[in-house]
Amino acid sequence: MTAPFKTHPNLTTHHGFFGRQGGISEGPYQSLNTGLNSGDSQEKVRENRNRVSKTLNVETIVSLSQIHSDIVEIIEQPPSDPSKADGLVTKTKHLALSVLTADCGPVLLHDTQNNIIGACHAGWKGALGGVIENTIAAMCEIGASPSSINAILGPCISQKNYEVGHEFKSNFVEIDETYEEFFEYNDKGSPHFDLPAFILSRLRACGVEGATWTGDCTYADETEYFSYRRNTHKGLEGYGRNISVIILN
Repeated sequence: MTAPFKTHPNLTTHHGFFGRQGGISEGPYQSLNTGLNSGDSQEKVRENRNRVSKTLNVETIVSLSQIHSDIVEIIEQPPSDPSKADGLVTKTKHLALSVLTADCGPVLLHDTQNNIIGACHAGWKGALGGVIENTIAAMCEIGASPSSINAILGPCISQKNYEVGHEFKSNFVEIDETYEEFFEYNDKGSPHFDLPAFILSRLRACGVEGATWTGDCTYADETEYFSYRRNTHKGLEGYGRNISVIILN
């Protein structure tokens, strides 16, 4: 069985943004849940991940134990156990890098001139803390150049659906007052954070001029994507994970 996925024309190496369709999980994890630590049946999650592997024609998909950090690892082969980190970089061909998300931003990167790829999990904490900058720095450490990197931000929560508190906002504006531009207010005066715009701004500040968001909102599209925030608002326990994968041709 294969699983449906989306690609973006700006990424010319093999990749895929997978949502919730095409798997065997049930309940709040229905159906293509790829999160081994999500609370779902391990057997079902492994079958779901196997379907992703078969769809992309790869043997192993490297995943991390994501911790909303700025930690990025350079790898040459699949590690024996998932590392506690939020970014992966390699120049090894046919090695599949992945990130898991359920509202946070999955960023896939490819240096087309030097043939180096990266993938990072950018929620608000990671994006504010430097995971994007560290991913690009790790790519450059093994020969990449920001000017030749294409970066695509996959499905994540949109500003319309990302209402936050004033304390949340203070985390940003206390660091840089110009970050005010990433917040707008609803009729109750509550701020809404523009995660996609913030992630793209960090990429462009690093010299990645062609950074683009696919435009898919995980919260808004219940049929296609898992969303932590949507499940929480519905009072559901547990939530599935979307997987985004990139492979060097």
